[in-house]
Amino acid sequence: MLTSKRKIWLIGGTSESATLANIITSAQIPCIVSVTTDSAKNLYDSESSSLKIWVGKLDNVQIYSFIQQQNIAAILDASHPYAVEISKLAIATSIQYHIPYLRYERPCYQAKDSQTIHLDSFKTLLTGDYLTQQRVMLTLGYRNLAPFKSWQERSTLFVRILPSEVSLKAALDAGFTPNHIIALRPPISPELEKALWKQWNISLVVTKASGVAGGEETKQKVASELGISLIIIDRPQLNYPQQTSDLDAAIDFCCNQFE
Repeated sequence: MLTSKRKIWLIGGTSESATLANIITSAQIPCIVSVTTDSAKNLYDSESSSLKIWVGKLDNVQIYSFIQQQNIAAILDASHPYAVEISKLAIATSIQYHIPYLRYERPCYQAKDSQTIHLDSFKTLLTGDYLTQQRVMLTLGYRNLAPFKSWQERSTLFVRILPSEVSLKAALDAGFTPNHIIALRPPISPELEKALWKQWNISLVVTKASGVAGGEETKQKVASELGISLIIIDRPQLNYPQQTSDLDAAIDFCCNQFE
């Protein structure tokens, strides 16, 4: 059944998407935010009359009915920088159904340090010799842990994950023992970050280019202070039709759909 009001489809799951949702709904712009987990719902004001929250994973089969039923006027993609599948789906949808699309991406953290190594992909990391005989802390998200199982015998791996059943299962399935797993919900303070690395005698940290909001700045500073090498897996490159890191530009995009 078609809903009466045209809406902005905000692709969420990030702290930036929560900020955008608050501003959009404060302007009384109808909006539906999509997230993949129930826990991500807590980022948003579920009592706002202008905001609907949709939980689940969208695919090529579901997307047409979603667009039609929710009467989508435009797509504001504020998904995580590494959530490339939903971005690809949203871009394809915008082209197929002639729906305006804007990618909002959190700013990159630009600081450079001699301790930091940038790699273009997980494949480059795993096929190289970066991890050999190192005590490695991984902060990569549970979806990226499986390929590290083959490295458990060649290095000493530790992992930090979100406190959820799916994250813990993924870590255990990838060969991490319970004493090499810690579950914490961000933000992580520099003091806690430093204490954890020192407690486990970490020699190498591997993370993603998640920006300040993802703790990248903190990790770079702690790595520099402790003299620990930091490997950053750079963001996947997508050909976004339109892209901004400016909140005001993202809000203007939404407002312009209802002029």
